Amino acid sequence: MFFATVLQILTQHPWMVGDDLDEATRKRMKHCAEQLSRNMTQLLQEPGAEEPGAEAPGAEAPGAKAWGALLLAALRQWQFCVITGVLLLLCGLCWWLRGRSHELDRNSEEDSSSSSSTVEEEEVQDQIESDGEDPVDENDLGRTVAKHIQWPVQNLTYRSQLVAELMGNLLRVCRELLSDTFFPVLQPAIRVGSTFEGWSPCEDDCVYRLLVPLQPPRGHTFHLEPCTTEQMLGRPFNIRVEQVCTCQRERLPGDMLCFLHHSEEELRKNQEPSLLHTLCTSSYLDVQKTAYWFRKLARSAWMMLPQSRRYHVKLLSSNRSCKLQLTTPSRRTLFIEMLFGVQQGKTDLFVSRQSTEAFFTPSTTWLESCAVAEAKFFTHMARQVPHDSFHLRCLQLYARVLLDIGFSTYTGKTAVMHLLTTTPLSGWRRRDFLLRLEDIMGYLCGCLQEKRLNHFFFGNENVPEEIILPLDIRAAEPLNLFKQLAQDLDAHAEALHEFMGLQDHLNRLLLCGHWRTS
Repeated sequence: MFFATVLQILTQHPWMVGDDLDEATRKRMKHCAEQLSRNMTQLLQEPGAEEPGAEAPGAEAPGAKAWGALLLAALRQWQFCVITGVLLLLCGLCWWLRGRSHELDRNSEEDSSSSSSTVEEEEVQDQIESDGEDPVDENDLGRTVAKHIQWPVQNLTYRSQLVAELMGNLLRVCRELLSDTFFPVLQPAIRVGSTFEGWSPCEDDCVYRLLVPLQPPRGHTFHLEPCTTEQMLGRPFNIRVEQVCTCQRERLPGDMLCFLHHSEEELRKNQEPSLLHTLCTSSYLDVQKTAYWFRKLARSAWMMLPQSRRYHVKLLSSNRSCKLQLTTPSRRTLFIEMLFGVQQGKTDLFVSRQSTEAFFTPSTTWLESCAVAEAKFFTHMARQVPHDSFHLRCLQLYARVLLDIGFSTYTGKTAVMHLLTTTPLSGWRRRDFLLRLEDIMGYLCGCLQEKRLNHFFFGNENVPEEIILPLDIRAAEPLNLFKQLAQDLDAHAEALHEFMGLQDHLNRLLLCGHWRTS
């Protein structure tokens, strides 16, 4: 602005010559013009006359003085042009530096301005929610409380996309490295867990979980064998690996040798070892061997990615999965856990193993998991609920409070999933925030009193048809997640006491309207 003001003054008020000098200059210029006019007339009348430059030296004095004045004025104009050019150059330099700074800000990650961006997103969300609704009523307590709660800063969308892209590229390289081997075939990862579902109660220590489906390699098949017929959460399975005849494929040049109809010596010399000799224990796929094998594979594959120059990955120890610590260029640390699973037929249920287990199980035992079905359920509900639905905020709030009290977050998640299928979807807007919180609390209270909380997928007729479940799961008796409370009176009394603390904690939160994840 300073440079622009100076430039404007110079252009509107150019430098002038003093009054005395101007008068003398005008007289000399007039005399020079008259002299030039006489010379031109003489030249036109006398073609053979001498050139004006050849006149007597005495006649040069007036013209020389006039030309000197003209040169002085031109010099002053030249100084003005130089200063103007310098100012314009400085203005251009400042403009370029400002544009460069903005470009660097855009290229940097959103972490440095997450708080301000969240405030703007909330304002935009408020504007969107107000469209098509009644004017905001000062007595609308639900909307008022929801707006004044200091929700945790959530930058999960960008980071989730980043993690999914990086891990997708990693798996692609892994598949290329395994093209001529007989290790399990890695399928594209499926995003599971609260972080990808959009309701993670904590941002700083959240874990980005992906389930990597495994398919049998050439010449092998997987058979899922349940270890028990009892209906229970996380039923144990064994994955039996069998070899199949591939003699028909040997007709193709360079194809594999049949594991069943060639000698071991011939196979050892001409072909990679069978899956039974690498990742299996007694013909069953071993989860610990699988996790160790994938960690070594991921370490080699990561170094082949161009992103390895910008992102630093550290492999963490884990016996049941592959855990990674990803450090971004902005020094943000993200924790990633890649689980392995085998699909049950063509359903949305898998057998998998997480790294944290409450009880010891053999390394060949895989547990039934509904993580993919749950993620698919929330994706389905996102397409059904109104655009301003607050169901994830309700679940996020309860999950955070449950962490402080000691309840399992899966308890609150199950309650919200049940209510989403039994409550009109139009009732999950921000204006109904307190009503839905009251419904969740009432639902959990009733379940505690009855000592029964049914699993969402077992024997539930309200499960959307888009969720593909095994027939025995849909037709099964409802599975009670509070079965232990019904068998242990002391545990039931402690659960009731914790629930009273949950109510008190939630009431204080709603009264003060202050909540952070730290």
